[in-house]
Amino acid sequence: MYLTQGLHRAAQQTPDAVMTIFGDRTRTFREGLDRVARLASALRDLGVGDGDRVAILGLNSDRYHEYLLAVPWANAVLNPVNIRWSPAEISYSLRDSGTTVLLVDDAFAPMLPALRQEHPELATVIHCGEGPTPEGMLGYEELIAAAAPIADARRGGDALAGVFYTGGTTGFPKGVMLSHTNIATSALGGVASGELFTPGVRFLHAAPMFHLADLAGWYGTLLLGGTHVMIPAFDPVATMAAIETHRVTGTVLVPVMIQLLVDHPAVAEHDLSSVRQLMYGASPISAALLERAMKAFSAAGFVQAYGMTELAPIATLLGAADHLAGHLRSAGRAMPHSEVVIMDPDGNEVPRGTVGEIVVGGAHVMLGYWNRPEETAAAVRDGWMHTGDGGYMDEQGYVYIVDRIKDMIVSGGENVYSAEVENAVAAHPAVAACAVIGVPDQDWGERVHAVIVCQPGRQVTVEEIRAHAKNLIAGYKAPRTIDVVTALPVSGAGKILKRDLRKQYWDADARQVN
Repeated sequence: MYLTQGLHRAAQQTPDAVMTIFGDRTRTFREGLDRVARLASALRDLGVGDGDRVAILGLNSDRYHEYLLAVPWANAVLNPVNIRWSPAEISYSLRDSGTTVLLVDDAFAPMLPALRQEHPELATVIHCGEGPTPEGMLGYEELIAAAAPIADARRGGDALAGVFYTGGTTGFPKGVMLSHTNIATSALGGVASGELFTPGVRFLHAAPMFHLADLAGWYGTLLLGGTHVMIPAFDPVATMAAIETHRVTGTVLVPVMIQLLVDHPAVAEHDLSSVRQLMYGASPISAALLERAMKAFSAAGFVQAYGMTELAPIATLLGAADHLAGHLRSAGRAMPHSEVVIMDPDGNEVPRGTVGEIVVGGAHVMLGYWNRPEETAAAVRDGWMHTGDGGYMDEQGYVYIVDRIKDMIVSGGENVYSAEVENAVAAHPAVAACAVIGVPDQDWGERVHAVIVCQPGRQVTVEEIRAHAKNLIAGYKAPRTIDVVTALPVSGAGKILKRDLRKQYWDADARQVN
């Protein structure tokens, strides 16, 4: 398969159906196909060759959607850039991938001088924003208008589709190489599940489009000829307004976004009843938050997807019925396209109920890390992706994630998995969000420490949190200390950056948790 396949099918069968909605701009599949063919032609005229990387640095838009199709149409390779990175981090990813052509919108155009200083090989910059084209850039619409459409290269199969850089939660980011087969396999598994994408889908892109979670929604919607609704970036009110105005049927949100949305004072003022599938993932969610979300989206089936960029991105799914059948703590079972095994350090499958490493096999496993053969060999062994996540599987095949293996807290000789503590703390009515880390302790080696965001107008003490947690988990797992903050640091993918939370405690210590 190939990324542009769904566009051809929709333009053939429903050419006048709405393909994209962005602000006041609506485009059909017929229009979209013509514009994609012209943009691909313009890229070739600018010197983009077979397999060259073309990057984009921008907020969500219909032009982002066209970029995702035009680059493979031109037989080139995608490189969506993390919009939350600094110029130095962005330049690193461009240099590392050998990218010389970049699309940039109004929000990030001011960053260009710094990018060019760090990456002088950046030869061509295309302005894909709404305002006037800045000096030193080429105009997106002008390029499309001047180009003659070209035939689709139909780049596909095992050919490289994109280099997708990880969130950089540890060290320098790695470029994950995904093929067209990788991405298509994961999306087809979502369709086959009957839980993620259904005919007639109107999918809201509120999560950042550079991230694989949103890309999964993008490709699944494209396969079914659905409509893409975009807002530039997540905002609780803008998200609710888009759902209500455009009768959105599905979206993907990370737990941080869900919390901000369902706890917003305006949530009761918007009609969210059109949403039928709400997929969440990227980080654990507390049972308390999930319950609030299910009340706000009363007509929606909640679906949790577990995976990672290296799996394009989905491995397991907790379906809507599972949410109602007492499996809220689980990350679900293997998707139709995926095989999941829990292994010990020697690569042997462990008994059910035993914690080990979650290992995933299937045609969605990445090609490897860009220019990092040793790290590729360490992560992908005999075709199996070793996720680095600790978990166990029950007798019915449900996977339970206990933590990143490296994030495990060892306190007084006992292993404490932060996800379990976070679920307990988050169930306190005064807690809006929390993260649990291990910090140095002279007596215990490490002690369990909770960083908490309170509900508006509420306060908590460590004594309250400990007493509450002890009602739900063993006493040694309860936080011994807490910090109350206004917000938790998150990556561009919406994951809580525990590294940043640990930094103040561990940097001066000989031992570090990384």
